Amino acid sequence: MWRFRSQEVFFVVLLIIITLLTTSDLISDYLEGTEAWHLSIEALVVLMSVGGIAYLLQAFIKRQRELDAVKAQLAQTKDDLSEVRQQISATGQAYSQVIQKQFETWQLTPSEKEVASLLLKGLSFDEIANVRNTKEKTVRQQATAIYRKSGLSSRHEFAAWFFEDFL
Repeated sequence: MWRFRSQEVFFVVLLIIITLLTTSDLISDYLEGTEAWHLSIEALVVLMSVGGIAYLLQAFIKRQRELDAVKAQLAQTKDDLSEVRQQISATGQAYSQVIQKQFETWQLTPSEKEVASLLLKGLSFDEIANVRNTKEKTVRQQATAIYRKSGLSSRHEFAAWFFEDFL
């Protein structure tokens, strides 16, 4: 659907009015036998007005096509982004399953699995304690148990164990 700007409509209508009035005057002057130079000037004004209308309409059509192309490109980009998001989501879910399977291999308790997941998300001991409504000391003890069961010595080693292959 074409949408004209008010400025475009104003100038096209103005040029149409100028063209009609000048054409009317040109015909009237011709019938009265007005001199050729005067008729030539009025004919030139009519031609310039028609040219101006054509130019404005051509510019409008060009801008509309460009806008349609940008809209199509935006729609394609949105589709591509949606597809990438779905792929990332599927990959994240699959990786989450891998992580949970590793937690089971290490024989982590349900509480330790929850703490381990929160550690991987980058939460501090205090934040984990707040999320789980426990004391920070409890979270530290669970983290120590996680490190011991996994054979790793720190939070950084623990996170690196899972993310190293992505880098």
